[in-house]
Amino acid sequence: MPEAHATVLGLAVALGIGLLIGVERERNKGRGPQRGQAGVRSFTIVALTGALSQLSGEPWLVAAAALFVGGLALLSYRRTAAGDPGITTELALFATYVLGVMAVERPQLAAAAGVVVALLLAGRRRLHRFSTRVLTEGEGRSILQLAAAALIVLPLIPDRPLPWLAEVNPRNLWRLAVLLMTLQAAGHVAVRMTGAWLGLALSGLASGFVSSTATFAAMGARARAEPALRASCVAGALFSNVATIAQLTVLAVAVQPALLAALWPMLLAGGAAAAAGAAAGLHRRRDTEAQAQPVSNRMFSLRQAVMVAALLTGVTAGVALVQNTLGAGAATIATALAGFADVHSAAASAYSLAARGRLPMEQMLLAVLLAFSANSLSKFVAAWVAGGAGFAMRVLPGLVVLLAAVWAPVAWRLYAAQ
Repeated sequence: MPEAHATVLGLAVALGIGLLIGVERERNKGRGPQRGQAGVRSFTIVALTGALSQLSGEPWLVAAAALFVGGLALLSYRRTAAGDPGITTELALFATYVLGVMAVERPQLAAAAGVVVALLLAGRRRLHRFSTRVLTEGEGRSILQLAAAALIVLPLIPDRPLPWLAEVNPRNLWRLAVLLMTLQAAGHVAVRMTGAWLGLALSGLASGFVSSTATFAAMGARARAEPALRASCVAGALFSNVATIAQLTVLAVAVQPALLAALWPMLLAGGAAAAAGAAAGLHRRRDTEAQAQPVSNRMFSLRQAVMVAALLTGVTAGVALVQNTLGAGAATIATALAGFADVHSAAASAYSLAARGRLPMEQMLLAVLLAFSANSLSKFVAAWVAGGAGFAMRVLPGLVVLLAAVWAPVAWRLYAAQ
């Protein structure tokens, strides 16, 4: 972009950041002699000072202005410390200066960060209430553990296949464990917000777009930890099947919309069966579950997450080994085996082969069906491992009805073609 245009954009972003944060602080600085020091004018001037200092091209001026703004923030804190020991406004003032400096060279990032700062400031009361009244000590500890697992442990794990681990990539294994813990935590939060009946159903539907198999495992783990919520966990797991069908439809449209001419009976029947099974599971809930709240403060089980992740990773490694042995020629068998690990990637592979004319339409349908069936078996195994036999047997009828629904139109088509 031209230099003049970039300069104007940077100043405009800095001005917008200062006004946005300043208006929020103006509304909360109070009135009278004890009012806060900085308001909309102060924050706007500080943001523009940062941008102008950066535009000058003099590093010493940027540093001097930073020291000056920091000094003003310190003086403001000393004036108000007796009545209000918080330092939110002072930190926001200095952050506004930094964002003004950043706006010159990275306006998009600065604008996004400015909005985040303003949202944090505006949500003070809600965040304070959530931290002190809503969030329990056990839940806070779980959040810290999840953050440590994702932000500290995950980057430190080797990102390459290891011979002593059967050529499994340990980072992928831990990434899957983090995903399972996140899904369990999401279900916990959903229950806290809306009750078990609706919360787990919505959580299962949403997390099904990430991984339906992982959702079955997460719901099973919650059912094992809180048996009173088992019926709602079953409904949540079955709702993830709706997401599976939806993703298969979206993939077909993305690869080659013409494939829907052959796929729509299977997808329509599967979607109807998945929705009916999930709704039936939701209807069969116990009345006491409608507004039930979590019994445990733990948001997830690390042991169960690692155990299920290891199981699914082992299945993936075994499938890859068999596929390498079979070679590329056995496309139908290879796609079916890949379904044990991920039905979406397996279906996408079959879709692509059919779109390029390398796989007849009937074989494509058969390959997708076999992959879907293999994936349903993986869901059942994950449900058994995480939730026990009782939970697995409760989700089994929904899986069987879904499989019968997707197989029926394709089986009739293949039979009629003979």
